[in-house]
Amino acid sequence: MIIRKLSETEGVEWGNGLSHRFLTLRDGMGYTVTHTVVRAGTDSALEYRNHLEACYCIGGSGKVIDSAGDEHVIEVGTIYALDKHDPHHLIASPHEDMVLVCMFTPALIGDESHDLESEYSNY
Repeated sequence: MIIRKLSETEGVEWGNGLSHRFLTLRDGMGYTVTHTVVRAGTDSALEYRNHLEACYCIGGSGKVIDSAGDEHVIEVGTIYALDKHDPHHLIASPHEDMVLVCMFTPALIGDESHDLESEYSNY
């Protein structure tokens, strides 16, 4: 059994926020679970070519914009899943950080961060 507290995880700066990785590849579960803070007012162009991801909002708000340009409000109690390696923009509210619980499959190594200078940053 694996038991971890947020205070026991090391935060990884990923570009526009901080991600605490509760489970990583070395845990042998086949997926990663994170507690991710997206800083207020940031816009992150993201695309996971090697991972599928689902994110559940537990704090703050923002929006995700899909590759077709459709905007989807993200607020507490909303989940979004990138089931086709979807390129997207993740935008936190200008007034508050957005806090997400995210799941990646396959598992992340654990120290990945984004290069937000690229058109779409990816893992």
